[in-house]
Amino acid sequence: MKKALKIAGIITLIIIALLIALPFAFQSQIAEIVKRYINQNLNANVEFSDVSLSFIKDFPQAHVSVNDLVITNFEPFKDETLATVKSIAFSMPINEVFKKAADAPITVNAFNIDEALLTLKTDKFGNTNYDIVKKTENIPAQDEESDSFSFSIENYSINNSALTYIDEASNMHMHLSELNHKGNGVFSAETSELNTTSEANISFKMDSTNYLENNTLKLDAIIGLDLKNSIYTFKDNKGFINKLPLKFNGSVQQKENGQLINITFENPESSFKDFLGVMPKAYTQNLDNITTTGDFKIKGKIQGLSSEETIPNLDINITSNNASFKYPNLPKSVEQIAINTSIKNTTGNIDDTYINIDKLNFKIDEDVFKASATLKNITKNMFVNAHVDGKLNLGNITKVYPVEFNKTLSGILEAKLNTAFDMNAIETNAYQRIKNNGSASIKDFVFSSEDIVNPIHISTANITFNPGTVLLNNFNAKTGESDLNATGKIENLLGFLLSNNTLKGNFNVNANLFKVSDFMTEDTTAETSNKTTSNEESLKIPAFLDCTINANAKTVVYDNLNLKNVTGSLVIKDQQATLKDVTSSLFDGSIALIGNVSTKEKTPTFDLNLGIDGFDIAQSFTNMELLQNLAPIAKLLQGKLNSTLHFKGNLNEEFTPDLASISGSALAELLSTKVNANKGQLFNALESHLNFIDFEKLNLKDIKTKLEFANGGVSVKPFNLKYEDISITVSGDHKFDKTLNYNAVFNIPAKYLGSEVNQLIGKINTDDVKNITVPVTANIVGSYTSPTVKTDLKSAVTNLTKQLVEIEKQKLLNKGKDKVTDLIGGLLGNKTKTTTDTTTTTQAQNNNTNATTTPKPTIEESVKNVLGGLLKKKKKDTVN
Repeated sequence: MKKALKIAGIITLIIIALLIALPFAFQSQIAEIVKRYINQNLNANVEFSDVSLSFIKDFPQAHVSVNDLVITNFEPFKDETLATVKSIAFSMPINEVFKKAADAPITVNAFNIDEALLTLKTDKFGNTNYDIVKKTENIPAQDEESDSFSFSIENYSINNSALTYIDEASNMHMHLSELNHKGNGVFSAETSELNTTSEANISFKMDSTNYLENNTLKLDAIIGLDLKNSIYTFKDNKGFINKLPLKFNGSVQQKENGQLINITFENPESSFKDFLGVMPKAYTQNLDNITTTGDFKIKGKIQGLSSEETIPNLDINITSNNASFKYPNLPKSVEQIAINTSIKNTTGNIDDTYINIDKLNFKIDEDVFKASATLKNITKNMFVNAHVDGKLNLGNITKVYPVEFNKTLSGILEAKLNTAFDMNAIETNAYQRIKNNGSASIKDFVFSSEDIVNPIHISTANITFNPGTVLLNNFNAKTGESDLNATGKIENLLGFLLSNNTLKGNFNVNANLFKVSDFMTEDTTAETSNKTTSNEESLKIPAFLDCTINANAKTVVYDNLNLKNVTGSLVIKDQQATLKDVTSSLFDGSIALIGNVSTKEKTPTFDLNLGIDGFDIAQSFTNMELLQNLAPIAKLLQGKLNSTLHFKGNLNEEFTPDLASISGSALAELLSTKVNANKGQLFNALESHLNFIDFEKLNLKDIKTKLEFANGGVSVKPFNLKYEDISITVSGDHKFDKTLNYNAVFNIPAKYLGSEVNQLIGKINTDDVKNITVPVTANIVGSYTSPTVKTDLKSAVTNLTKQLVEIEKQKLLNKGKDKVTDLIGGLLGNKTKTTTDTTTTTQAQNNNTNATTTPKPTIEESVKNVLGGLLKKKKKDTVN
């Protein structure tokens, strides 16, 4: 016995060792089978990390698993991921592993899929990313059977997976998350039963409307399988949508031209609590504690052929009568609830499906709300005919239903409206097919949001609905310190609400006080910021707006500016705001503005023309940052300013001008202007170099100058001003960082340039010399807060002194020449007398030979003596 046990033990160990070792021998064969099957059957790129084989894990079955599977598409969805699967495991008889390629198909008894993410997509052209199975004709005949699998499944499971379906043509998006599904049965028999359990969360969205949002789905179903006749029968099935139970039965038979469906369903209970069970899970957690009265019933039948041409007939009814509900922790209840809705199709033609909401009524306190509607041709150009008549206190919403608002909601809404339209008319603005009539009003409505600083309180608003248009009869509101009163017309409100159309309108807006800060969000830290845009993202003018606003405001407060009597028009279209004929009183003068601001591109831009008339210079250049940057020196002046400006550039993320991008020009005129007594460092620096000028006495009246700005700076064209008898020409440029590079040329009369110069002028004593001026250039660099002034005054004085000395020399030379001329003229004029005297003298000498005689000088000698004397005198005078 011991020997037999020993032999049995050894054999067992050998078998176990073989079961462990053999998979390694066949690992490559299994991987090759998987790769060959994929390549011959799929038009997609498939990758996986490894394929493993085990004879122990599912003994006596073989266990094959494929790990880290990734499937990506070819064109037209190139490189998009269709599916990722962490693991796919198959169980099959061990002998199936040893089949050769020419043997019968490989039989699979069970499979398990873990953590699969599947994305199914249909683009706007009708292409699908999941149509990746090769056509039969593309598969070699000899391989069709040998490399295929057959399924004789006894159990299967899909665990912790998700499925997404996107249809771009219909703008539909469905998502199943936390999907867990399992089933067991026998597929190989002609007739059998499959027992399944399913659970998932479902979200469904179409045309920007969320019909289901993370709702829970559960289904326990026994499915009868008649594989011979392709009939699948639902037996004893019960499902849940959130907490709404649905029981259904019937069958689906596969036909050559589609599926023949015969299914009925209903909620097994009839309590109104079933209706609340459809609501999102967040609002139904305490459903068991809700008090309800009345009934709620869903009953439906789906019967007929589902094919490419037809759908089954539909007869689905939802009813409730005299129902009510009350949450235990809320003060009010909703009463007199009545619902009567049906979904029908009696022809099998999908276009004949319609929804009839015959009644949707309820009452809160004394407010009664009634509505009805019919929706036809819902799959194509849907036609809507609806009626609303009721009153609703918005403040009661949170008192009857556990919905949470960040801020208090209040106000009384009343509406009585009939509307009839088709969706194509909405999308194309075919107003003749849009039939609206009725009215709506709201009173004491308070709206608040994280996007605004102050709640908006609408005291009254009345709207009249007409075909194609909506009239805003009055709108009175207040937020912060601002008040608004508006009237106007909206052309396509339904097109905006129900489609992607722009909101067109024309409004007249009046205000006593409009503070821009009342409509803006405070700029705080990232942790507490209420801003709706990131630091990198600029504010945008909404693309859906196409309207004109005619505004009239007594006072508009923007930052530290108080604009009075503001009037003008604002046209908003294509993400551009155009300002027309905007005028206002400001800084004891007036301002006119036209131009535009555009946010169509990534970086917002502006292009504005500004007219200024009679601005108080001190006020305007102290309070307007733009003017400070264009002419910082102006804040040192007192008086009035006229100007026209044209400038354009980019706006930064704060919606203010980016100074480095600004270009344009300005023409400025100063009226009755003088320098401020508190002159500032620039004028002080000038006075220290030109101490004979009192800049407070500068004549700045009627000065005109032209400025051009670009590349982050301002260029000032030459302009002239005057100080008493000194004329000044100024030109240069400065940057928006307040750096300077200016030249001021002072044409200074010589009398201001010192005693030495004045003594020279006194000696010369001629009008020409008295009126002589000297150009002195002051070069101004540095910054406005720390300017550096350099002048050529010293060299100008030196040059003037040399000039005056030269004038004096020329004057004396001219004077000497005049004397010589006079003397020579005199000498030449007495020539005859001299000759006679000489003759007489000669005769006398001859008569008196004994007398003593002195010889007379000749004319040439006499001239030399006179010139010599003059030249000596000149030299002496010059020295003196």
